[in-house]
Amino acid sequence: MTNKTNNDEIEIDLLKLLRTLWNNALVILLAGLVAGLVAFFATSLLMKPKYQANTMICVNNSSYSYGKTNYSISSSEVSASNSLVQTYVAILKSRTTLEAVIQKAGVNYTYQSLSSAISTEVVSGTATFNVTVTTNDPSTSELIANTIAEVLPDRIAELVDGASAKIVDYAITPSHRSSPSYKKNIVIGIAGGVLCACVVIVLLSLKKTKENQLISSSDDLEKMFPDYQLLAVIPDMRHAGKKGYYYSSYYGTSEKGKK
Repeated sequence: MTNKTNNDEIEIDLLKLLRTLWNNALVILLAGLVAGLVAFFATSLLMKPKYQANTMICVNNSSYSYGKTNYSISSSEVSASNSLVQTYVAILKSRTTLEAVIQKAGVNYTYQSLSSAISTEVVSGTATFNVTVTTNDPSTSELIANTIAEVLPDRIAELVDGASAKIVDYAITPSHRSSPSYKKNIVIGIAGGVLCACVVIVLLSLKKTKENQLISSSDDLEKMFPDYQLLAVIPDMRHAGKKGYYYSSYYGTSEKGKK
């Protein structure tokens, strides 16, 4: 419980908030379910599925020269080949290589769009790296990945003296989409809906300050002003009738009034 003793006194009862949330558990649950359904339909209708195809390339070289710089890599120093791998990746992402891939594959891509569709990852502790192609069509992803496997070794041989690259794995047509994930998006939607509902309920509960609380009994006054003594209570003389309220007099007679 948190209290402020100034004129803008605010009291936060954590147990009361928890009870309020528990009493509105059905509303919170429904909010989560609705948000989950929204996430499902948004994923189905607004997000295009993406498919990934992978090819693995191995750096196979004991020495090479690139420009005026000579490098030597022994078989026992595989970690030293990272510089060579990075060189191969740079050649792959070059405009000339990607334009050659586009022409050979016959796909409708620009150099920039194809570059953004390709990602590379060095396999830790080895002289190999993975090339991943992500598109909206599984066949296109497989075609581009295998075209890279065909084009890249020749490009490397042209640019790097004495270097070579071997294809460890060719790409296959992906059978499952890589994204979006229905399960992940639905879980995020449900969690977001539950959180938003809880926040709204808590804010509405906290909004009921002393200025806007409805005082319905002397107990409410005692809870709100525990430091003050209650001197008197004015009885409620109203009685419900068909046309509104009528008020009983103090001596038992009644007179009709309007609501």
